[in-house]
Amino acid sequence: MPLPATMRFIDLPTPGGPEAMRLATGPLPVPAAGEVLIRVLAAGVNRPDVQQRMGAYPPPPGASPILGLEVAGEVVAVAPDVTTLHPGALVAALANGGGYAEYCAVPAGQCLPWPGGYDAGRAAALPETYFTVWANLFGLGGLASGQTALVHGGTSGIGMTALQLGREFGATMFATAGSAEKCAACLRFGASAAIDYRTQDFVAEIRRLTDGRGIDVILDMVGAAYFARNLRALAIDGRLVLIAFLGGSKTDALDLVPIMTRRLTVTGSTMRPRSTAQKAEIAVALRARVWPLLAAGRAGPEIYARFPLEQAGEAHRLMESSAHIGKIVLDVAG
Repeated sequence: MPLPATMRFIDLPTPGGPEAMRLATGPLPVPAAGEVLIRVLAAGVNRPDVQQRMGAYPPPPGASPILGLEVAGEVVAVAPDVTTLHPGALVAALANGGGYAEYCAVPAGQCLPWPGGYDAGRAAALPETYFTVWANLFGLGGLASGQTALVHGGTSGIGMTALQLGREFGATMFATAGSAEKCAACLRFGASAAIDYRTQDFVAEIRRLTDGRGIDVILDMVGAAYFARNLRALAIDGRLVLIAFLGGSKTDALDLVPIMTRRLTVTGSTMRPRSTAQKAEIAVALRARVWPLLAAGRAGPEIYARFPLEQAGEAHRLMESSAHIGKIVLDVAG
């Protein structure tokens, strides 16, 4: 079946609030060397999309300026040098941009098959969170069986994924969340205990829950507002992994002494600037270690809400409200 000449996509003429996004029509992207063209059936909505919409997270050089970092759909064309995928394959893909559109070009190495039993919406909810958690919690953070981890924002897509995978790989998981309902969800996702940060001191609770030892790995998306307390919550040789700055990126509350005396590691990363080769390595590890868990139903996304593509603004309003538990997805095709 021939491809159409144009596609619908969400345009962002100027940065701003959710109302700044517009449904528009334009040409299809052309897959470059090493890329495939995907007919997008669904796209995940993530915090970096909100940051980009506000002008705070520009796409890297060469990436599509269209919002959207994860998609699920059907491969409809491949570059001449791609031999690992063929038209007709159903894939979930980590995009470098361009996901809020009917067609998206993605490096072939960043594509994974839909897990058994998944539809497009569930498949689209996988790539951004699973790539991020694998690279940061298990890669940089070095979380291993028998260790402990604290996940801030336990009911976000990242938090849910981290709790599930940590549990499946033998770690004892703890989480913070902002309500009794969200704490209950964290327990469902795999946390041994959940701390309501609005009413409880997470440092004191972690000390109590670990008999004073502290936590081996903290996965943090809050940043400056939690930095000093995160250090106090870590065990000797503990690792703090920063993946976002919802509570600011600059802090004066920094005492270097605990880092030295307790041999703490402070690190972090973002996914989007990583090279295609690095992302492909993560995809290989996920397919081998994590995709079987998804197919077996031992882990997987919880979809909180689905919106049609033209209601991307409403999806962003929900994301910014933090009222959701789990993932938000755009239904792109029909």
